[in-house]
Amino acid sequence: MAAFNLSCCYHYHHFHSPPPPNVASVSIIFSHRNKISLLPTPLSFHPQKLRNNQLVLATTMATDVQQDLPPVLDSTSEPPSIFDGTTRLYVSYTCPYAQRVWITRNCKGLQEKIKLVPIDLKNRPDWYKEKVYPPNKVPALEHNNEVKGESLDLIKYIDTNFEGPSLYPDDPIKKEFGEELLLYTDTFYRCVVTYFKGGGADEAAAAFDHIEQALSKFDDGPFFLGQFSLIDIAYAPFMERFQPYLLEVKNYDIKVGRPKLAAWIEEMNKNEDFNQTRRDPKELVESYKKRFLVSI
Repeated sequence: MAAFNLSCCYHYHHFHSPPPPNVASVSIIFSHRNKISLLPTPLSFHPQKLRNNQLVLATTMATDVQQDLPPVLDSTSEPPSIFDGTTRLYVSYTCPYAQRVWITRNCKGLQEKIKLVPIDLKNRPDWYKEKVYPPNKVPALEHNNEVKGESLDLIKYIDTNFEGPSLYPDDPIKKEFGEELLLYTDTFYRCVVTYFKGGGADEAAAAFDHIEQALSKFDDGPFFLGQFSLIDIAYAPFMERFQPYLLEVKNYDIKVGRPKLAAWIEEMNKNEDFNQTRRDPKELVESYKKRFLVSI
C-alpha cells in the first residue's frame, strides 16, 4: 500500500449530491460455485451498450432503507457539535474510499449508532480541517473523542470495536489470505487506472485475472473468503466504477472469461447494505471520463 494513499482526496470532477433514489429491493442470497479457472484471460471486447448494463445495475438497488440521506456540508455549513459523544462518519457520497467505510457501517447495522456526515470535497468547510481531521480528507471517523482516518484501517476498526455481525473470519488461513488481498488493493487500482490513462491493456487484464484467481481459492461461497467479508467491501466500490467505465469507453467486459468474478458481481448486486451506497452508473462513467480521458 506504499504507492497510493487509501484516503480519498478527490478535488475535481465529482458530484456531491446524495445518491438518487434506488429502484428495486432484493434480498441477499448466497450460493456456492465450485468451478475453478486459473488460466490467464486475454482482453476481450464486448459491444454491449452501457444502457443495458445500467439497467441491470439499477434494478438491483435497494429502495426500502436509508432513502433520506443527510445533506452535504460545504463551506457555508455550520459544523456539528464535535466531540459531544456522538460517533460520526465523515464521507463524500462520491468517494470510493469513504464508501468502503459506509458499507461496513451498514453491514454492521450501525445506521443509528454512527451518524453519517457528508462533506463537499470541492467546497469543503474550513472547520473540517481545523476542528475535525487535519489531513482534510475522507473518510474519517469521530469516536471516543478521537478522529481516525484511512479507509482500510477504519473498516477493521468498526468491525472490531462495534456490535454487529463479524465481517472477518476466525480461520487463520482465510485471515492471512484476506490481508494479502487488502494489500493488493492499491496494485489493482494502479493497474486498472494506468489502462484508463492509455497504458497497457495487458497489465489491467492481469489484474482482473488475479481477482478471478483469488475468488477461486475457497469453495464455501462466492466471495473472496468464501463468505462475505471486509475484503468484498474493500473491492466493491472500485468494481462498481471500473465495470461500467470499461464497458462504455473500452468496450471491455471484465466478466468475460471470468466466471468467478461474474458470480461475485452478481452476488454483490444483491447486497442491500452495499446498494444503499451506490450511485447511478452513468454518473460514475461521466465522472471518470472527465478525470481520465483528458489525459489520453
